[in-house]
Amino acid sequence: MATTLTPILTRFWDDPQSWTIETYNKHEGYQALRKALGTPQEDLVAMTKDSGLRGRGGAGFPTGLKWSFLPKPDGGPRYLVVNADESEPGTCKDIPLMMAAPHFLIEGVAITSYAIGCNHAFIYLRGETVHVYRRLLRAVEEAYAAGHLGTDIHGSGFDLDVTVHAGAGAYICGEETALLDSLEGRRGQPRLKPPFPAVAGLYARPTVVNNVESIASVPPIVLHGADWFSGMGTEKSKGFGIFSLSGHVTRPGQYEAPLGITLRELLDMAGGMRNGRRLKFWTPGGSSTPLFTDEHLDVPLDFESVAAAGSMLGTRALQIFDETVSVVRAVSRWIEFYAHESCGKCTPCREGTFWLKQILVRLEQGKGTQDDIDKLVDICDNILGRSFCALGDGATSPVTSAVQYFREEFETGMHTPWWEAFPPERSVLFDTKETASV
Repeated sequence: MATTLTPILTRFWDDPQSWTIETYNKHEGYQALRKALGTPQEDLVAMTKDSGLRGRGGAGFPTGLKWSFLPKPDGGPRYLVVNADESEPGTCKDIPLMMAAPHFLIEGVAITSYAIGCNHAFIYLRGETVHVYRRLLRAVEEAYAAGHLGTDIHGSGFDLDVTVHAGAGAYICGEETALLDSLEGRRGQPRLKPPFPAVAGLYARPTVVNNVESIASVPPIVLHGADWFSGMGTEKSKGFGIFSLSGHVTRPGQYEAPLGITLRELLDMAGGMRNGRRLKFWTPGGSSTPLFTDEHLDVPLDFESVAAAGSMLGTRALQIFDETVSVVRAVSRWIEFYAHESCGKCTPCREGTFWLKQILVRLEQGKGTQDDIDKLVDICDNILGRSFCALGDGATSPVTSAVQYFREEFETGMHTPWWEAFPPERSVLFDTKETASV
């Protein structure tokens, strides 16, 4: 079992100007691109497959396999789209990566584009993060100036243009087909599949959509080899990943470690629970994954082990909550987010998240009825597997798991408001019943 960190994408984040191309060049910057340009395209795809790299955006789909789904070239364009629309509560790894070391992503985009035969790549960024947008634009500008992008890159005959696109700030655009609609200038709503993006994606052309961390992991793999990468992690979940610890820990932050590390080990590195309090519940992969409790401290954080324990690894957004927190209030806040961000295209998500929100607000105010808890579970059952995309499914996860592990707190909501069950002098998360800060 891994017990140490593996700083690779994060290894020079503490440099005074870590985001510049000068700093990146000091740390093997763009060496992988030069190596890739001298490698057959099919070999790069095979290397990515052999490495065992799986999507770092949540689903964990094998990255090289996704690339291989593209049909054979037909003379028309094909595209790479990087999903940088990070916006789920608790998820905070891609934005720090793009802020601290954007050239990992730019080099990964260049290598991936060459491997799949793409001559125009797009990075779709969440619109509110203007500071990240400016930093990415500057990094792309530096890469063009250094000859890593543009025409006839390093004399290889390969041309590549990169466009950084800022979206309008909709969570639904993190879903790959909604992202593509938004990128084309339409309202961001998920598309009916099939056809899948690999066949008809951006502008109805073959398209690969990958997460920021997935693409940023490509240069180290190309430079050091598939065996180097697969030597880390577990048998089926290979490599390293950025684990984002937030909430009630002594030292919250980004911890880059091999997949398979446990929360107990990460908590030790992070100085333990804040103020010595007891762990109550946590999310292994952001707010759209089923909750875990202190019983799951030793579950290996890899795709298979987390799934076997009843949750999803997702984006490795580890939100940590201690005993001062009302689980009903926390889940209610998440559902308010999902109800607000539902695009409204399908009835189960549009109506289901609305009614989940109404019931949870009633319970947190101590005005719940006898049937509310069963009604919550019933609504979740009618959303799960019936919504157009994964937003609806994700919204049900914290609700059903919270009821499973903390049913007595929901029952308390039938007669006691959360601010009395968790008064201000006890709670460090909420100050008063009017104000809350997560």
